[in-house]
Amino acid sequence: MEEKSSIFIATHGVMTVEVGVISGELELRTTCDDEGALTLAITYVGAEEWYTLPGEHYRLHDPRDHEVVHRMLVTVLERP
Repeated sequence: MEEKSSIFIATHGVMTVEVGVISGELELRTTCDDEGALTLAITYVGAEEWYTLPGEHYRLHDPRDHEVVHRMLVTVLERP
């Protein structure tokens, strides 16, 4: 299982399942297993509690795309 993590600023906020919209300095963590199953989690930088992004059963056709998908998500979540 591969894990990637990035810190970014969300000025317009990011929707989570558990607490609704969060904004500010956030950390996105994505994990991808050998079968391409992708999980997405987000937290405030320095916080212990992680939140789930909406949606279920994310799967990559090719697990080698994990890096590209992670960077794309950060870019989309960070844009104003």
